[in-house]
Amino acid sequence: MFRSTRDGGVTVRLSGGEATLLRTLVVPVMELLNDPERPSPPSGPAAPDESADVFAELERQFSSPDEPDPELPADPVVARLLPDAYQDDPEKAGEFRKYTESSLREAKKYFGQTLLETLPPEGGKVRLTGDQARDWLRALNDIRLMFGVRLEVTEEFEEQLAALDPKDPRLAAFEVYGWLGAVQESLVHALAR
Repeated sequence: MFRSTRDGGVTVRLSGGEATLLRTLVVPVMELLNDPERPSPPSGPAAPDESADVFAELERQFSSPDEPDPELPADPVVARLLPDAYQDDPEKAGEFRKYTESSLREAKKYFGQTLLETLPPEGGKVRLTGDQARDWLRALNDIRLMFGVRLEVTEEFEEQLAALDPKDPRLAAFEVYGWLGAVQESLVHALAR
């Protein structure tokens, strides 16, 4: 599928259906990463009259020991996308999450946005720089994580797929998961060349 280019990028030709599928699948991942409890900070430089508010917010974040540290998200997909850094120490995990979760959410949404912006809705030839290709790789990984959690995919994916009844409504989703793995693997190989 993907082919490396001389300048360190990659190219791929995707059908309209494949493009639509990828575009459709990345949106729910991006939506899951929105957190109404902890809205994203405004992007771009602060206006002069807002700078005091920005500094006040930073001071509040770093000096409020009474505020509980954020916990692992309740949604299992979000928990997989934003795992605890310290699995055996909830206190350290919460402290780490407090300072890193919002930027990780934003980075993952950025990767998905890169995929959306560089993938023509009607499909066709896609040319990506090396950085864009790595963003695609990260976005594809997040889509596969979402599918894997929702489908309860295990390391025995091939056996799970083979065991599904042809009339099982999950069959199409399992096949999409397998296709995403092939796309991701192709991109990894193209980037390694």
